[in-house]
Amino acid sequence: MGTVHAEITLKNAKDEGKALDGLIKEEDVRAATVQAVVDTGAMSLVITEELCQKLGLVVRGEKFVRIANGQRVSCKVTEAVEIHWKNRTSTLSAVVIPGAADVLLGTLPLEDMDLMVNPVSQELVGVHGDVEEYIALMGG
Repeated sequence: MGTVHAEITLKNAKDEGKALDGLIKEEDVRAATVQAVVDTGAMSLVITEELCQKLGLVVRGEKFVRIANGQRVSCKVTEAVEIHWKNRTSTLSAVVIPGAADVLLGTLPLEDMDLMVNPVSQELVGVHGDVEEYIALMGG
C-alpha cells in the first residue's frame, strides 16, 4: 500500500473556544491547513515544531514514543488541537516529535472522526460513507 495523504485544518482549540464565547474574532483563531500523512501505525496526531509554534500551542507535558525506525524519543505533548477534515472534527492533544518533517494523522483521530483508508482507492474515506456514526454503549 502506498502513502495516503489528506488535507486537514488544525486549529488551536483554546482560541476556537474564545471565538465561540465572543472573546476573539473567528479570524483571530490560529489555524493551518496542511497535507497530513495518514498513518495507521501512529496513535495520535503528530505535528512539527514549526506548526506547534504557528498554532500557539502550549506544551502540557512530555512522553516517550517509539518512532518508525524503532528509536525511543522524548516528545512534547500539547494542549488540545481541533482537527477538521471535510465535515468531521476531532479534538485531542498533539505529539511534537523533534525534527519531524510531516504531520501524521494517526488512529485515534481517525477513529474519532469515523474514518479509514480505502485500500483500493488509496484515500481517506468515511467508514459509513459520508455520514458520521457514533455508537453509544448503553448500560443495562
